[in-house]
Amino acid sequence: MSSLGTSRGRRLAAAAAAVGALALVAGCSSGDGSVTGGGKKDGKVVITMGMYGVMGFKESGLLEQYEKENPDVDIQAEIAGDEQTYYTALQTHLAAGNGLKDIQGIEIGRAKEVTETQSAKFADFAGIAGTDHFLPWKQSQITTKDGKVLGLGTDSGPMAVCYRKDYFEQAGLPTDREAVGKLWAGDWKKYVEVGRTFEKDYKGDKVAYMDSASGLFNAMVYGYPEQYYDEDGGLIYAKNPVVKEAWNLAADAADDGLSAKLRQFQPGWDPGLANGTFATAVCPAWMLSHISEKAGPENAGKWDVANAPKGANWGGSFLGVVEKSPVKAEAQKLVAWLTAPEQQAHIFEKLGNFPSSRTSLERDDVKNVTSEYFSDAPIGEIFGTAAQQIPDKQVLGRKDGTIKDTFSQGLALVEQGTSRDKAWKTTSERIEKAVG
Repeated sequence: MSSLGTSRGRRLAAAAAAVGALALVAGCSSGDGSVTGGGKKDGKVVITMGMYGVMGFKESGLLEQYEKENPDVDIQAEIAGDEQTYYTALQTHLAAGNGLKDIQGIEIGRAKEVTETQSAKFADFAGIAGTDHFLPWKQSQITTKDGKVLGLGTDSGPMAVCYRKDYFEQAGLPTDREAVGKLWAGDWKKYVEVGRTFEKDYKGDKVAYMDSASGLFNAMVYGYPEQYYDEDGGLIYAKNPVVKEAWNLAADAADDGLSAKLRQFQPGWDPGLANGTFATAVCPAWMLSHISEKAGPENAGKWDVANAPKGANWGGSFLGVVEKSPVKAEAQKLVAWLTAPEQQAHIFEKLGNFPSSRTSLERDDVKNVTSEYFSDAPIGEIFGTAAQQIPDKQVLGRKDGTIKDTFSQGLALVEQGTSRDKAWKTTSERIEKAVG
């Protein structure tokens, strides 16, 4: 079996992110910030890329590989560590019509807004040979109503639960990943019940059962075709029973003291991983590299991965090419290569970003990937099974990312002692202000 290596990639990403975030805030452009994309210089095709987080192309060595195989191409990539900062800069440059990279990353929570408001700014991938291998629900998220495909899928976010075996043992719970998965199979309410047992029976120093209530909330709502919007673009979060059920269960967990009150990727969460202050975290595939890096080598082998109660997709990105790019054809060729099944399999093996290509999911070098850090968990098998459970249709809205963040902030209020009803009211007011 292949073994997932992550620490090196995260360190490289951190260094790139520090520089990239500043560059993107200053201006997503090559040169003086007034032009779009790269061009042709000194006999080479210069292709610029704007990305965020750990999309994996630079960290896995794929950009370097492409340049070696295509010596006439020079790829200049900038990476912002924070997607919100990146997207704010991208919106500014789209509105101005300049300062854009040839290739721009698009996070799933922004896809609907891009397809509805910025379709003229991005090149069409429809009909390009070799780009028909993606999961149907993935490409539908970046396709306009008239059939224009504004980008190609990178990763997807099938869900699992990461847990500390040593803490489970101290609570008298099973530690074998199959037995753990059976504890909560089929129902997130069972996951919370296990947490109540954990809190009652844990014998060690104070440890919370889960990192955050918002992680549980996200895992629940993304297991259904509709979350915040309906297919007509109407805002339905307030009347969608799925959202209210997830809110109430997450609030129950917060009220029962099961949460460490650490929102994922917010200040305090990384030290929580390093210091082992919680026993479980809902973890999409792409989160494993972050956990292993921040929890550190001293916690290797203490973490494991079990099946989530229900299948869901949380996260995933796309690569789009700017319509006015002076090297549009070359940039589209690069995007098609970076998102091909072979390259998606390579990134998964190196970093843990799970493929969105259905062809890639059928490859042995995806199915057989294990994670040494996570107790040799067969993550190719675990996340592959979870991917098959993702709803065939996932309805997105213009402000999905903003609404998700607002709900996370609302549940943080509950964790700090605000009543769930008052926190819901505050969250609704913030959403209406942001969306309206």
